[in-house]
Amino acid sequence: MTRQIELAGKSGSRYRYSPLEEARFLPPAGANYVIAELTPDGAHLVYAGETDNLASQSWRPVLEAARRTYGEAKILTRLNVTRAVRKAEQADLIEEHCPPMNEGRPD
Repeated sequence: MTRQIELAGKSGSRYRYSPLEEARFLPPAGANYVIAELTPDGAHLVYAGETDNLASQSWRPVLEAARRTYGEAKILTRLNVTRAVRKAEQADLIEEHCPPMNEGRPD
């Protein structure tokens, strides 16, 4: 069983994310994702995003860019079908964690 990582948003809401096994089949479902450095002290978010289709791997270029700067950065996901819910969660996490790779990027 994959260990889940709980992330808090600025609102106080808590979200459970699971590490993504990149080589595994990915569902063609909407999802939130974060790219983070995982340390014994927890997850340090470097990017928070959302996608309509996890299987499209639209997150891959951001992950590759993160790994150039943050080395062992990992991608964590949380399935969310509704776009409005995904956008609200993404904004909540960005507001709390200020991921450096979200600065200057359009939502």
